[in-house]
Amino acid sequence: MELRLYNNLTRALEVFEPQDPNRVTMYVCGPTVYNYVHIGNARPYVVFGLLANLLRRRYGRLVYARNITDVDDKINQAAAEQGVPIGEITGKFAQAFAGDMARLGIDPPDVSPHATAHIPHIIAMIERLIDSGHAYAAEGHVLFSVASFPDYGRLSRRDPDEMLAGARVEVAPYKRDPGDFVLWKPSTPDLPGWDSPWGRGRPGWHIECSAMAEAHLGDTIDIHAGGVDLQFPHHENEIAQSTCAHGGAVFARFWLHNGLLNFDGAKMSKSIGNVARVHELLEKHPPEALRYALLSAHYRQPLEWSDALIEQSVRTLDRLYGTLRDLAGVPATEPIVPVAVESALCDDLNTPAALAELSRIAGEARKAESPIARASLKAELLGAGLLLGLLQQAPEAWFNRGEAGDDSRIQALVEERNAAKASRDFVRADAIRKQLAEEGILLEDTPQGVRWRRA
Repeated sequence: MELRLYNNLTRALEVFEPQDPNRVTMYVCGPTVYNYVHIGNARPYVVFGLLANLLRRRYGRLVYARNITDVDDKINQAAAEQGVPIGEITGKFAQAFAGDMARLGIDPPDVSPHATAHIPHIIAMIERLIDSGHAYAAEGHVLFSVASFPDYGRLSRRDPDEMLAGARVEVAPYKRDPGDFVLWKPSTPDLPGWDSPWGRGRPGWHIECSAMAEAHLGDTIDIHAGGVDLQFPHHENEIAQSTCAHGGAVFARFWLHNGLLNFDGAKMSKSIGNVARVHELLEKHPPEALRYALLSAHYRQPLEWSDALIEQSVRTLDRLYGTLRDLAGVPATEPIVPVAVESALCDDLNTPAALAELSRIAGEARKAESPIARASLKAELLGAGLLLGLLQQAPEAWFNRGEAGDDSRIQALVEERNAAKASRDFVRADAIRKQLAEEGILLEDTPQGVRWRRA
C-alpha cells in the first residue's frame, strides 16, 4: 500500500517515496533543554516517532535525527536565575527529556545531535552564506539577508508585512533589512561563546538545525517535521539558509507539522503559563494512557487536553488489556499487523482510525468462540498494538500498576468520590466507584473513612 503524507510545502496529500529507499532521512526539531517539556512539546515526538517506526517497517533503513538545543538565551536565563553553570541546566533537562520520552514509549532517534557539538559545522555554513552573498557581518553579528532569497515565505505563505510582524524581530541599526535574522551573535564574558571569524559569540537558533541536519542527513532530506508553531519563523528560516548554503538544492522534500494542544480552550504555552509538564503527568497517570491520549486525535488537528481525556484513555486501555487478560489461555503466536491498521497509518498517520480498528479487533476477540479465531484475533491485537506503541506490557502489569504516582491518582479519585457523595452527586460517586472497580480497586468503609486496596 502507498504511504501518503500531507506536505505543508505544497498543501497537498502526496505519495511518499524517498529519494534513496536504502537510506530514508527524517529530521524533527527537538527541545531546548532549560526546563521539563510540557505535554504539547511531547506530541510531535510521539506522532513522528510513530512515523519513524512505520518508515523502518516499510524501508528498513532510516536515519532519524532529533536534535537537542543546548545553547540558547532561555538556558542562559535559567542558569543565571538558579546560580548554577549552564551545563548543569542542559545536562539535567536533556537527561530528564530522554527519560520522559522513554516512559511514553518513544524509541530514541538514530541520531541526537547537540548544538554545542556542531559549532564548527555552524561556522562553516555561515561562512558559505557570506561568501555567496546571502549573509553579512555587522558589529559582531552575522545576519541572513532575506531579500537575497526570493522564495522566502513559501512554506508559511505569509506576505512580507505579516512575516515581519510575526517574527517579533528586534530592529537593530546594523540590519540591512528589519526582517534579516541572526546567524551569529556576540557573547559577553558571562555567556557561552566560541571563537569565530566575527569574534567570540554563539549561534542563532535557526542555523543550529540547518547545520545539524546537514552534518547527519545531507543537503536534501526526505522529511522535516515539528509543531505547527515552528513553521514560521524557524522552519521558514531553515529553508532559506539551507537552500542558499547548498547552492539551491531542496532542503526538505516533505514538511510535516502537528497541531497544538489546547488547555481550557487556550493554546498550551510556557509563556502563558497554562502548561502540563510531562514529568509531572507521568507521576500521576499511566504513561501508556498519556501516549494513547496524544494519538487520539489526528496529528494535524488541535487536541483539547484535559483530565477527562486521560481518564477516557485509561478506561479504553482497561478494556483492551482486559481482553488480553481474557485471552491469556490462548496459545501465543507471532503478532500480526492488521492490514486495516497499517492502511490507516499509511493514510497520513490517521491514528483515530487505527485506534478504532484496535478496539474493533478487541471486540471481535471478546465475542470469538473458536480457538482458531481467538488465536488469530489475539495475534492481530498484539500486532496492532506493536505498530502503535501500545499493549506492550503484560495485562497483570497494567492492572497492578502500583507506582506512587498511580497511588496518588487513585487516592485523588477516592477523595473526589467522597466530595461527590457529600454534595449528593451520587451519579458521579457511582461512576468513580465503577471506574476503580474496573481497575481492580476495592473500596472499604472503615471508622476512619473510606480506604482502598487492590483486589
